[in-house]
Amino acid sequence: MLKRCEITSRSLGNTQTIFAAYLPDTSEYKKLPVVYWLSGLTCTDENFSQKAGAFQAACDHQVVLVMPDTSPRGDGVPDEEPHTYDFGVGAGFYLNATTDKYKTHYNMYDFIVKELPACVEANFPVSAKRSISGHSMGGHGALTIAMKNPDRYTSVSAFAPICNPTKVPWGEKAFKFYLGEDQQSWKQYDATELIADYKGKDLHILCDCGTADSFLVGDVNQLQPLAFMEAAQKAKVPVTFRSDACDVMRRDAT
Repeated sequence: MLKRCEITSRSLGNTQTIFAAYLPDTSEYKKLPVVYWLSGLTCTDENFSQKAGAFQAACDHQVVLVMPDTSPRGDGVPDEEPHTYDFGVGAGFYLNATTDKYKTHYNMYDFIVKELPACVEANFPVSAKRSISGHSMGGHGALTIAMKNPDRYTSVSAFAPICNPTKVPWGEKAFKFYLGEDQQSWKQYDATELIADYKGKDLHILCDCGTADSFLVGDVNQLQPLAFMEAAQKAKVPVTFRSDACDVMRRDAT
């Protein structure tokens, strides 16, 4: 069963936001593990539910899927003019903004880590066993959120994630507007920077990136998965890296 829920979010400046939850069929009442899915640039809560074909897997494995929106929306939510796809509405980057223009509404980090799970756990039959996953901008969010909160998640999976946003145009543009000019403050939302100093439990990190991805093979590599893997290897943090050009590689902490 797929449900779409509208709530008033304190984290997002008391705006109305929609999230979707898929509850698999079950023959008995029990609390199920939950996977939080974070979508990418321009997406809403509907993209994954309509395109991923994940509901059968959720039934097979008896997990609940929760799919939030990618940014605050509505009257009074600021943006840049002219609007572009890679910033603002539809592009919240799963961080807490600190600049005056954006700090009231753009707190997707707090929404995903605190407010949304509290709402889900109060209203759906889910356990405290959580995993987090995402694609592109959402992969960036999944990796950074999991590594900053390892006690909250059992695993993290990221598909074509933006792995090193402080070094690529997407991240440089968004972080400047959301976080200001102090580039040192940007590092707290950069998976490559975080894994270099990661000391938490094994999150069973999966990073999956196709070699024909247009944002990987173009003039500018917006994704930077190899920078992430190099940092993980140096830090001896176990990560499974998967691409269509090689077999699965397990980087063990040895």
